[in-house]
Amino acid sequence: MSADETGSTSWSDRLFGGFRKTSEKLTENLAGIVSKTRLDDAQLDEIEDALILSDLGPRAAARIRAKLAGERFDKGADETAIRQAVAEEIAAILRPVAKPLDIVAFPRPQVILVIGVNGSGKTTTIAKLAHLFQELDYSVMLAAGDTFRAAAIGQLGVWADRLGIEIVKGPEGGDPSAVVFDAVKAATDKGIDALIVDTAGRLQNKRELMDELAKIRRVLGRLNPEAPHDVVLVLDATNGQNALQQIEIFKEVAGVTGLIMTKLDGTARGGVLVAAAEQYGLPIHAIGVGEKIDDLRPFDPDLVARVIAGVA
Repeated sequence: MSADETGSTSWSDRLFGGFRKTSEKLTENLAGIVSKTRLDDAQLDEIEDALILSDLGPRAAARIRAKLAGERFDKGADETAIRQAVAEEIAAILRPVAKPLDIVAFPRPQVILVIGVNGSGKTTTIAKLAHLFQELDYSVMLAAGDTFRAAAIGQLGVWADRLGIEIVKGPEGGDPSAVVFDAVKAATDKGIDALIVDTAGRLQNKRELMDELAKIRRVLGRLNPEAPHDVVLVLDATNGQNALQQIEIFKEVAGVTGLIMTKLDGTARGGVLVAAAEQYGLPIHAIGVGEKIDDLRPFDPDLVARVIAGVA
């Protein structure tokens, strides 16, 4: 993602703000740990606990602990050296999953179903994703498939107007698969590159949601056997470990192919990004650190790792 110096600096600053809570918690728990060339079991236990408390999750924490246990610190294991080693292992966890959402479908459009619980920032994320594609010179269309909430249809419509892109919508309470059918037809006829589909965020009745998504898939399959090309789950980072439960459920219900993590502001529990990468290995397409339209970007795993570990 190209950006001018000012843009990239402000993005880095926002990233620091977004992961500050995680970084501070980790720094606080690592303070005072000093060793010669090796860390002992008690110190490793302390570090592992600190990582879990920072929302990195037990799997990632165990992996980082194992890495540190085998590390030889020639200049002594002080807080800085430990943080550097932690950053390197976090980067190793994040690199394989840092995959921007590329528009590669042929024939067009690339159909992207966006799912997530109500309140996760799903509708706003769709607008930000559309803007990201526009910056890359792709044509975009939106489909208001969350027909159960008039507010969702209205909000998506406002964003479409603001971005100058077409939106396909139906009546409140209408059949989402009918909206999706019309949208795919329109996008195909107009040669649109990316069709982003909003879907209902209800998890109270998993079976109902599963049936609805299965119907959308069947309708898509009739028009384009490859669609949907992506099923992207939007996660609210302030939920911490609850975000992992959402991945579990939506993987089963919707066949999630990738993640977008939102609300990585100063109150976030950003360590969950690492926990999700280690536990599920799903592509993480982008992260959002604020409310502005350009506050969603593909992430740099090395920079994020350094920020979380407090060495950036």
